[in-house]
Amino acid sequence: MIHMYGADWCGDCRRTKSQLNELGVAFDYLDVDAHPEYKAQAIEISGKPNIPVVVFPDETFLVEPANSELELKLRQLDLIDQA
Repeated sequence: MIHMYGADWCGDCRRTKSQLNELGVAFDYLDVDAHPEYKAQAIEISGKPNIPVVVFPDETFLVEPANSELELKLRQLDLIDQA
């Protein structure tokens, strides 16, 4: 399962969330504003306060990924079609 740490006010978070939805990728959205412990977890994972933080099943993560970067990672993990 993919975990995405983000906040509703964050433009990059909205973009990443929309991309994951459009690609049909299941993910767990962890709102750092509604749950301060998620903010602490995101910082612990990435080492910085930037969001979104997207954590993949292989335990790697991306911080503020560009659409192309996120799509490439999803293809590498066979989470979306290679087409």
